[in-house]
Amino acid sequence: MHLCVDGCGCITQVGRSLDRIAGETLLGRPFFDRVAIFGPARPVCMAELAGLETQPIRLSLTEMPDIVLRGCVIPDGDGGAIIDLSFGIAIVDAVRKFNLSAQDFAPCDLAVELLFLQEAKSSAISASFSLNARLNGEKLAAESDAVTDELTGLGNRRALDNAMSRLGRSNTAYAMLHLDLDRFKQVNDTLGHDVGDALLKHAARVMRRVLRKEDVVARMGGDEFVIVCPGLVDRARLDQLARQIIGDLSASVDPPLAKVPIGASIGIAMARSDRKLAPDHALKRADIALYAAKRSGRGCHRFWQPELGETLCDMAPGE
Repeated sequence: MHLCVDGCGCITQVGRSLDRIAGETLLGRPFFDRVAIFGPARPVCMAELAGLETQPIRLSLTEMPDIVLRGCVIPDGDGGAIIDLSFGIAIVDAVRKFNLSAQDFAPCDLAVELLFLQEAKSSAISASFSLNARLNGEKLAAESDAVTDELTGLGNRRALDNAMSRLGRSNTAYAMLHLDLDRFKQVNDTLGHDVGDALLKHAARVMRRVLRKEDVVARMGGDEFVIVCPGLVDRARLDQLARQIIGDLSASVDPPLAKVPIGASIGIAMARSDRKLAPDHALKRADIALYAAKRSGRGCHRFWQPELGETLCDMAPGE
């Protein structure tokens, strides 16, 4: 970009790029009316302008006062001057504002290299954000996979361990339910593993539907599931919850389970916040209560009671 000014201070030539962005033609206009020089001096005549020959100047055009240009004065030997101009550090804003391209600059203009650097920087930042988003997504997916049972989509043993660890560090009351599908091995052996897998997925859907958002349900392996209910130690509500799970499991379902006898037994242990009971101890009690439910004929639930003991060996025959 450049301007040519004659000895009378009239603009005699305007560079193509400058003429494009100026908004109206500068050609033939008085230089000092159309250009404001505000550093390092404020010349008002051609002699004073020529005195700035060795100094970089800062100026703006009346058509775009918010864009500060950089320039240098080159006397033409006839009392006039050539003003070589550039956008300086404002080039990025100018490119956006005036929709400039490399064709608007001389091939040797360092501004073109600056534009390429800016574009490369923007591309690098964009690529970095994209890479970080992908890596974070993969990390979250990996973390989710690490605590998810692949078949049912429920939590796995690690998810249960995490939930129990959180309970162990808090003073939260909770209930723990140990659920086992009745005669699951018989279904697998007689109808095949595909039907068995369908039954496990059906059980997962039932539990997700009836449980609260804050409850944790994990598949322990095979046909065993553990449910942790933080803050729920009301016996009547737990009784209703267990009955609903067992009832919904046995309700009519679509093929291939339509003719499969589906049932479940549940053992329940509660840990009130005013009593210290480690989560792993509560799980053992729920397991004992589950065994009592199985021995009571299956398809039912039992709460742990002190008379059931603290180990399966403590249970009386026929209990």
